Amino acid sequence: MKNNTFFGFTILAGVAILLDACAPAYVPNVINTPLLSNKGELQASINGGISGFDPQISYALTDHIGLALNGSFANRTSDSTENYHKHNFVELGTGYYTKMGKVGRFETFGGVGFGNTRGGYSNDLWSAYTNANYTRLYLQPGIGIATAPFDGSLAARLAFVNLKQGSQRSTGVFLEPVITLKTGFKNVKLSVQIGLSFSLNENIDFNYHPFIFSIGLHTHFFRNY
Repeated sequence: MKNNTFFGFTILAGVAILLDACAPAYVPNVINTPLLSNKGELQASINGGISGFDPQISYALTDHIGLALNGSFANRTSDSTENYHKHNFVELGTGYYTKMGKVGRFETFGGVGFGNTRGGYSNDLWSAYTNANYTRLYLQPGIGIATAPFDGSLAARLAFVNLKQGSQRSTGVFLEPVITLKTGFKNVKLSVQIGLSFSLNENIDFNYHPFIFSIGLHTHFFRNY
C-alpha cells in the first residue's frame, strides 16, 4: 500500500512538472472548505502542492455567515533561468453555512481574488512564456461531515478568470471539483485535497493547470461539537 501511494504521488508530481512546461497562466489554488459549525469558530491552514504554498484562514461571524481569506504563492526555477514559474494570488470570500444533523455540514462561499503569473519554458524545439495579471470571481458550494478526529467534504468551485497580458484580454470559466480529507486530533489535523480543473470554454486562449493536489496542516479553535 505504501509503495502504491508513493508511486501515485510520484506520477502526479511528474505530470505537474510536465504541465508547468506549458507556462500556465492560471494555476488553481487549494479550495478552502472550512465546514464551519458555530459563531466564533476560527480556522487556519498551510498547504503545499501543485499550486505552491497556499495559506488559508476562515472565521464564523455568526452561526450562519463565514469569512474566508486565501492565498497562493509559488517561485519555481529550474537549472536554466529560461525555465521558471512564479505566481502570487490573494482572495477574500464570504458565505453561508448550516448544520445538517449533528455532524453534517452544508456551505456556499463566493468571492473575488487578484493575482499575477510569470513563467517561461524553453528548449531546442519551442518556447512558451507568460506574464499576466488576472482577476477571479468564484462560487463554491460544498457538503461534508465535521467531527473531532475527522472532517471530510465534497466541493465544486465555479471560477471566472479574467486575464490580461499586455493589451490582450481573455476570460476562462472553470469547474473545479475537489475531495478534501482532514484527520488527526480535535484542534490539529493533517489535510489532503485532490481535484480537477475543467475549462468550460469551447476554446481558451491561455494555458492552465488541470489538477489540484495538496497536503497541509489544519488547525481550528472554538468549534462546538
